[in-house]
Amino acid sequence: MFTRRNLLAAGSAGAVALAGAGSARAQARWQFATPYQDTNFHTKNVKAFVEDVAKATNNAVAIQLHTNASLLPMAQIKAGVQRGQVQMGEILTSAYGNEDAFFEVDGIPVLAPNYDDVQKLARLARPYLEARFQRQGMMVLYTVPWPPGGFYSNAPVTNLDVFKGTRFRTFNAMTNRFATLMGANPTLVQATEVPQAFATGVIQGMVTSAATGVDTQAWDYCKVYTPVGFSYTNNAVFVNRRAFEALSAAQQAAIKEAAATAQSRGLQMSKDAEKETTDTLAARGMQVLQPSDTLRQQLAAISRTITDEWVARTGEDGKKLIESYRA
Repeated sequence: MFTRRNLLAAGSAGAVALAGAGSARAQARWQFATPYQDTNFHTKNVKAFVEDVAKATNNAVAIQLHTNASLLPMAQIKAGVQRGQVQMGEILTSAYGNEDAFFEVDGIPVLAPNYDDVQKLARLARPYLEARFQRQGMMVLYTVPWPPGGFYSNAPVTNLDVFKGTRFRTFNAMTNRFATLMGANPTLVQATEVPQAFATGVIQGMVTSAATGVDTQAWDYCKVYTPVGFSYTNNAVFVNRRAFEALSAAQQAAIKEAAATAQSRGLQMSKDAEKETTDTLAARGMQVLQPSDTLRQQLAAISRTITDEWVARTGEDGKKLIESYRA
């Protein structure tokens, strides 16, 4: 039986491609770590990607997927791929804002308020993202946005003042700053720990997508969901560059093609998930309340502050990106 340590050791060895002399068919056995549950649409998309790769390469590139942080937690996945412990990983890029502030751009509240703007921002940010991963020996394969976030609470959120003094769940540097600006106490809690955190009073509110609400069965710990289009944060799927370059040219092309398909499919799944998961929250008994004008105005004011701070922290790259996005 494989233990976690066995799998990591096997993963390092799996980066080596075996090929006969003159043969274009290298054998690769890769490990893929993702922190999300099997029910999440990102995971479903990843599974389809893995199947597409196996089919396109005639099973010469076999990828073993480890979901729900069963092999590595979110905070360790990027470093695990960089070191070659695993060959592939999926992360919420904004969760790595403490490493590089540029990763936080899609977490700026209401900067990109709809899917069209989200795609534009992601397209403009992609070269900067790829350059950062490349410097660390990795390659971005595709990105997919989460549906927009909303507030979870046990009372109606008519304005941000209701969160003052409360313990507010955060999951990256951007949500941490947002909680501080509205007068709440930022409390870092991973998605899998949210139900217990609410039940034990560790947190009293959070902002995240309806998809995460369904994954964590929010109706068991919250009464109200207020969709505000908070942010469409992106997940990135990426690969260890040495492992990728050990493959044949045909296999590399097959993986890139499967990644392009996964990006398009994932975008549509995100759009579908927004409606489906919001409907599920309502069907399970949660109140789905539309935001007031006051709440929208408060969000816009905080967004301007956070955008200016982000540009100041990211320097010329951040300035160029925001200018091109707004042009």
